[in-house]
Order: sequence, then structure tokens, then C-alpha cells
Amino acid sequence: MSGDRIGSYPFFQEAYFVNDLDGAIEKWSDLYGAGPFRRTWHHKTDKFHYRGTDQEADVSYAFGYLGDIMIQFIQQHDDTPSIYRDMFAPGEEGFHHVAILVHDFEAEYQRLLHKGFIDACRLYADGVDAAYFDTREVNGCFTEIHGDPPGILGRWAAMKRAHELWRPGDDIYLVLDKDIERAAGG
Repeated sequence: MSGDRIGSYPFFQEAYFVNDLDGAIEKWSDLYGAGPFRRTWHHKTDKFHYRGTDQEADVSYAFGYLGDIMIQFIQQHDDTPSIYRDMFAPGEEGFHHVAILVHDFEAEYQRLLHKGFIDACRLYADGVDAAYFDTREVNGCFTEIHGDPPGILGRWAAMKRAHELWRPGDDIYLVLDKDIERAAGG
């Protein structure tokens, strides 16, 4: 069955479902030195499905690095059924998924379907395909496959470099130019 396994992609991300995005950022920064983090409030997608429906929960994300691993925090603001509510009831939090960057998204997507895993959620946002497969029977969590277009790789390289340069006492929030433009109404 080794021919059916996902290509030789390392995990690039660990993701945690949290009740308080800023609280999680502060705790991880203080305990582990993770950061700085970029927050995305009330994320919207261009295309979305959750278990065959178009229900899209209201979620916010934070992304930062700890060494070579991207850390993602997810906070859901409503009770809409979601891949997060599949694992955690309101008030609960914990480890949710691992993620791999894939060069041939459709081939890896089909490979996971062929192996019998359920496509619990698929989305397209910011020029990138992503899908979450319910792999809890194997690893106790979901597995995200994420496309690797140059634009996203460049953004993440900049975030990783910010982590490498970050020092205790520096701001734990990373603000990008596009965030400033959005806040100004641009």
C-alpha cells in the first residue's frame, strides 16, 4: 500500500482549536517563544463545502511559527456545524489537525479519497485550495492538504523570517501591509 500514501511531504503545520485567539497567542509566546502571529478575523472563502453542504462557520485564525513548524490557532464564533465542532463542543479546545503542503493538490486529494478518507471540508480562498480529511482513525485528528502556490509560500517565508528575527519583548502580533490597508477601508 505504500504507493497509495501521500507523497513525501513533511508536516508544515500544527493547528489548535481555541476559545480565545489572543489568549492562546500570549500563552504560546510566553511559554514556547512562538510568534509573532498574524491574525485573520472572520475569515471568508471564495468556495466552500462542509460535508456536502455550503455551511461556513464564522472562524478567525492566527498563524505564527515555532522553529520550522507553523502554529495555527482557530477560534469559532458560532455553533454552525464544522470540522472544528466535529471534535470540540462549545467551551472545549485542543489539538485539531496537521497540515501538509502539496504540489499536485488534485492528485493528493484523489489519493486520500481512494484510501477511503472522508473529505470533511474543502475550500478555496486567497488563491489556494485546501481540504480537510477526517483521519482521526489513524492519527486522532484531521489532516489538511494545502496547495503551494508561490504567493502563499512567499508570505509564509516572510512569517518564518519574522519568527527567526523576533526577540522577547517584541510585538507578538505581525501586521502585514494588506491588514493595514483593510483596516483603513482600502
